[in-house]
Amino acid sequence: MPVQQGSHPLDNPAYAALNGPHARFAERQGRVVRYQLDVSPWLGLPDAPEAADWADLAALAGPGVEVPLPGVRVALPEGWEVTFDMEGVQLVDDGVAAAPDPEAVRLGADDVPEMLDLVERTQPGPFLPRTVELGTYLGIRRGGALVAMAGERLRPPGWTEISAVCTDPGHRGEGLASRLVLAVADGIRSRGETPFLHTSARNTEAIRLYESLGFRLRSRTRFLSARVPVGGGG
Repeated sequence: MPVQQGSHPLDNPAYAALNGPHARFAERQGRVVRYQLDVSPWLGLPDAPEAADWADLAALAGPGVEVPLPGVRVALPEGWEVTFDMEGVQLVDDGVAAAPDPEAVRLGADDVPEMLDLVERTQPGPFLPRTVELGTYLGIRRGGALVAMAGERLRPPGWTEISAVCTDPGHRGEGLASRLVLAVADGIRSRGETPFLHTSARNTEAIRLYESLGFRLRSRTRFLSARVPVGGGG
């Protein structure tokens, strides 16, 4: 099912990705799409969801289940309980000095336990057992241990999101995150796509870092989660 005509892929990136390059990871109910639950918690609603879409989301998720609603700014139907609400920003490549990094190594399925451990200690955002399948993930090791990583998540047509940027607390201040972001961006650029990323609007330190690397603010967004009504979501 194509994304609505006139919608920019980055205005609704999960929906665009799941109806495009990431369609193989999609689970569908009507016009609602979500990633397989061990891949990513992200899901996509149409730009202007109707009552039938909310009912389909409720049927797909199940009663009482908490679901992420990234970017949704319309009023939620009656009975949907907001459980998380945070303002975010979306930044896009505007002259990033992308370059490979000689110390960065490609991470794969065998590295997932270490990746999950690093994510647990640094909390960069959701990372699940199969998230590594979404794209290229790069890491830097010190003494054999994984101490920093970054990789690719959402992939709307023509774009790829850089995500899971994290560094072990004992190695912060060494510039590892910046190096990995530039290396991941280089891989994205090499296939003719443009890097973008998201972060909290309150994370001014991260925003300054990304802007110093050549990203610019494209838009403000909203990271929202809500609980499906027990009696249905229509």
